[in-house]
Amino acid sequence: MGDVHEVTELITPGPAQALAGLLGVPGPGEELPLLWHWVYLLDRPPQDALGPDGHQARGGMPVPPGPGLRRMFAGGRAWRHGALRIGAEATRRTWQASTERKQGRSGPLVFVTVRTEVSQGGRVAITEEQDLVYQEPGANGPARSGPGVAVAGRDWPVTVDPVLLFRFSALTYNAHRIHYDLAYARAERYPGLVVHGPLQALLMAELARPRGPAEYSYRLVAPLYDDQGLVVSAAGDGDAIRASCRDAADRVTATGVLS
Repeated sequence: MGDVHEVTELITPGPAQALAGLLGVPGPGEELPLLWHWVYLLDRPPQDALGPDGHQARGGMPVPPGPGLRRMFAGGRAWRHGALRIGAEATRRTWQASTERKQGRSGPLVFVTVRTEVSQGGRVAITEEQDLVYQEPGANGPARSGPGVAVAGRDWPVTVDPVLLFRFSALTYNAHRIHYDLAYARAERYPGLVVHGPLQALLMAELARPRGPAEYSYRLVAPLYDDQGLVVSAAGDGDAIRASCRDAADRVTATGVLS
């Protein structure tokens, strides 16, 4: 398993209320919806531990596989085993589950999977894996394995602007500068501010919230920028719900399956 990073805190109503207001959705009752643990149990590194991109350069989890590498969020999976309740303490245990080096069209890539367990009352409530990609600075984005397919179903247009991205960064304690510092993003060869992958994953999960999904797999298939528009869609597929995010030109940027 390697080094395990552990955080324990009381699950208070405030962060959930803040996320509900940010997304424009109803707040939760006593139980957090799927993925809403992302605004709790956060790493809060000291300022002098951050690298030039805003990510933690020393300590933390995962440990960067090399200095100065560009880090991108590629997707993940989450399983809900039980309720994660407001008003009680919870513990997050996170460790680096795997590391794999590959040669992509844009150069060397390092794929890292981070695994997390969130427990409450002595039982694991959430298990999660997140896939991260590291590449040399200044390179183009990692090669994509193929285009996503937009879901034909309920559409939810979401207004994306720098204020939304800044507030989501603040709420999740994400200091990655590509989401709020336009000059930095352009210096990194992005045409605009990058819409967070976790934000897209949360929006897709919200369309399935009434069904109370217990399992969720999602993938970021193309970058999305703040001036491109965002439409989130979801439709039933047997016992599952298929979801997607796309821009105003119908280019798919994320896909997900919830069951």
